[in-house]
Amino acid sequence: MSLKIVALLGGAALVAGIAIGYYLRLVIALGKKGSMELEIKESMVKAQEEAKKILLGAENQAANTLKEARIEIKKKEEEAKEKEERLIKKEDLLDKRQTDIDKQVEELKNKVTEVKKIKDRVDSMEQEEQAKLEKIAKLSEEEAKNQLLASAEIKFEEDILARFQKLERSGEERLERKAQEILTTAIQRLGNSVSPDVLTTMVSIPSDEIKGKIIGKEGRNIKAFERATGVEIIVDDTPGSITISSFDPVRRQIARVALENLILDGRIQPAKIEGAVEKATEEINKIIKEKGNQAAYECGVLNLDPRILAILGRLHFRTSYGQNVLQHSIEMTHIAGMLAEELGINVAVAKAGALLHDIGKAVDHEVHGTHVEIGRRILQKFGASEEIIKAMQAHHGEYPYETPESIIVQTADAISGSRPGARRDTVENYLKRLEELEAIATSFKGVEKAYAISAGREIRIFVTPAEVSDLEAQKIAQEIARRIEAELKYPGEIKVNVIRETRVIEYAR
Repeated sequence: MSLKIVALLGGAALVAGIAIGYYLRLVIALGKKGSMELEIKESMVKAQEEAKKILLGAENQAANTLKEARIEIKKKEEEAKEKEERLIKKEDLLDKRQTDIDKQVEELKNKVTEVKKIKDRVDSMEQEEQAKLEKIAKLSEEEAKNQLLASAEIKFEEDILARFQKLERSGEERLERKAQEILTTAIQRLGNSVSPDVLTTMVSIPSDEIKGKIIGKEGRNIKAFERATGVEIIVDDTPGSITISSFDPVRRQIARVALENLILDGRIQPAKIEGAVEKATEEINKIIKEKGNQAAYECGVLNLDPRILAILGRLHFRTSYGQNVLQHSIEMTHIAGMLAEELGINVAVAKAGALLHDIGKAVDHEVHGTHVEIGRRILQKFGASEEIIKAMQAHHGEYPYETPESIIVQTADAISGSRPGARRDTVENYLKRLEELEAIATSFKGVEKAYAISAGREIRIFVTPAEVSDLEAQKIAQEIARRIEAELKYPGEIKVNVIRETRVIEYAR
């Protein structure tokens, strides 16, 4: 019973405590609420005051800005008004100037018309005066001009000739000096001694008994040898030698090597001949390839087709006027490269054109056409550049000089071929060239005698003084030189020397 009472009292106390705690919390909350509302009211009052201040400041600033904007607008309006006034003045001025220009143009048109009328009247008067003069003089204008020039030429012949010779000497001296500088520099830089290489067709034999072995029984050995090599063997009474004859220099060399090997072996028979010819062919082909590559490497000409180099190497066994063609091409390549370098043009093209300029001679006995045309076809077939073909094709004048390199190649060819000791010419060709030079000179009116001297490097022409004046002698020399250039082919240059002299002979008795 007492426990229940205690439990009831505890429960009542707990309920009373909760009620008291809630009440106290409510009282505290109401106190805080009152203070927060007061703070909020104070903040609202402050915010209203601040807003009034900001609004007042903004109104003042807006008023100032509006005032400044009105001032600026007024200033812009005044400036625009001034510009408009200036433009109106300019337009008035331009209109006035345009009016003045129109007046001047009209005046100029009138003056042009007047000048044209005056010119027409002057031309008409001039034609009438000229017609009157021609009628009086019985000469046309062209005839009178020719007579006047002729009389002036006769009257001032010595002065004209002296001035002409002075100008000619001055020009020749400058050109000669410049040409000498370029050529001497190129030749001096080459500076090597090259003698003509003449490949013999004679094969030496130890004794004349070998001739019988070479001929063989009923000529079997010599026939087999000629059939295998494509050459002709000449066995005559010349002691100690046998002659090999063929238009193909490569075949001739194969035959020479094969025959020398057979003579060393001593056993000459058809079976041995075939083996010796095959071995010699391999040896010569190897030499050809080596010579072609060596020439290109020595000259610094790169990127050529191996087939072009193989044909180039065949020139090692080819001669022209006693000069080895491959050696001539190598020498010419060095000269062409030096000249091109001095003149500032394409050195590689000039050197390639010079090295390949005579490549057609390697097969000109097998292919129809000139060696220049054959060489062009070879280079085109094996992919040589068009610049190289143009550089090599004009060295004999068969094609025009299309590039500076083509002129360099022709000049280098003339230098290499015409230097002393480079080539040997036949007596027939030498005499023919002299006769052609003298025939050209004697074909001119007033020429009394003509003599080609210095191996055709100079021609001396004697004219009749009564028929040819000093000025005419100068003209004859120029015309003869032009005809020689047009009609003859020759290396180097030919000096044309016209001589006019008057001799007076008297006898004292």
